[in-house]
Amino acid sequence: MTLFEQNGVTRFIDMDKKISLIVIGGGPGGYVAAIRGAQLGADVTLIEKNRLGGTCLNVGCIPTKALLHAAEIMEEMNHAAEYGIKVKAEGYDWKQVLAKKRAVVNQLVGGVTGLLKANKVKVIEGEAAFTGTKTLSINKKDGKTETLTGDKIIIATGSVPAIPPIPGVQGNPACIDSTSALSLENPPESLLVIGGGVIGMELATAYNAFGTKVTIVEALPKLLPMMDGELTATLRGLMEKKGIEILTEAKVLSVGKSGDKAEVQVDLKGVKKSFVAEKVLVAVGRKTDTAALQLDKAGIRHDRGKIQVNEFMETSVKDVYAIGDCLGQIMLAHIASVQGELAAENALGHKMGFDSKTNPSCVYTMPEFAGVGLTEEGAKEKGIDYGVGNFPLFANGKALIANGGVGAIKILYGKKFNEILGIHILGPRATEMIGEGALALGLEATLEEVIQTIHAHPTVTEAVREAALAAEKRAIHIPNK
Repeated sequence: MTLFEQNGVTRFIDMDKKISLIVIGGGPGGYVAAIRGAQLGADVTLIEKNRLGGTCLNVGCIPTKALLHAAEIMEEMNHAAEYGIKVKAEGYDWKQVLAKKRAVVNQLVGGVTGLLKANKVKVIEGEAAFTGTKTLSINKKDGKTETLTGDKIIIATGSVPAIPPIPGVQGNPACIDSTSALSLENPPESLLVIGGGVIGMELATAYNAFGTKVTIVEALPKLLPMMDGELTATLRGLMEKKGIEILTEAKVLSVGKSGDKAEVQVDLKGVKKSFVAEKVLVAVGRKTDTAALQLDKAGIRHDRGKIQVNEFMETSVKDVYAIGDCLGQIMLAHIASVQGELAAENALGHKMGFDSKTNPSCVYTMPEFAGVGLTEEGAKEKGIDYGVGNFPLFANGKALIANGGVGAIKILYGKKFNEILGIHILGPRATEMIGEGALALGLEATLEEVIQTIHAHPTVTEAVREAALAAEKRAIHIPNK
């Protein structure tokens, strides 16, 4: 018998017979689930068809941030003279930029490999398909086929870039997805980005810093639809000042060829316009990567490849779980990791439901943008009586030093109990600071509890407290309206 402590309750699980756990997919959801399962005493096998680390480590979060960090260094050098530093960027060595990106990726993938080995997780390189409820056929990389049966199975196959049915996109060498955008031989002279979501905005930011003429085309009225509208509008203005052309309420009609470049036809609020670009980045989102799994053979309920689960991450088939992007819901690496831990724990006897309340959304533009909880748009939709506290970062010493005080912090609170409903940050290191907002939501903190928390000075995070003070018209470092 094995003893577990959960929510103050002692639980016992019969582990006399070691439970076999199969995890399909080695991304940030899958490898975390495998490690957690091994920690709980299961005999774990992980199946990965490409590289451990999945999209995030290999062709997503990590390599994108490596490019963005290089872009940030370029940006800092361009403004060094403002701080009395006489340095001039002589250009860049793109091969070295890519080499540094690969080195970071390889180190992290190697780390995951080591962690799995340390936890005695067996790794099989191959692609899995269900042949029954708990039976899998593995087409291995060495050409052999293996059949596996597990007591418990966790599906973590992730997602792939979605390609919209725009005439001329398929087969056009000038059209690239986010994966290809991370390993171009050189920054293109011009780049048209289809999609104003997180992926499009981040890659637009990176290539703009390396001198690429960037145009973003977004079909919706606003960029970054899941983020706070007011701060998104501020970010748009900042990006346009850097020379990025942004078109919203604009629909791409077709992509053709113009010599060795692409010619893109766009319907801009009823007016047709033509754009020529060296490369066209198709960044309209991602879709689940579940086609090869043969879900129907296992009886797993899904909606056009989006696997359906309950709050415990269990599918319609008992003892078969699914996590992360393959659910087609919140496609974020940190969500997949949390769900991976939960699925492994629930598979091995716990009973914990998933709650996305504290999930932060992060956009690694310059400046960074992050939010957690309700936006104003979301609060209005729900009919919540809310208030707002705003604090501009030009009144914060550390932000003024870091980026000239560009950005703001915004707190939403419920007027009845003064509880924090959402925190949104546009400014230096916003993606690091949003953890305070997530903790506040998780603890159901009030404005007063944020105010009573002493924040270090000088930091950008003390502006979170000032935003809470502003909500009560008690701000110290700005006039209260």
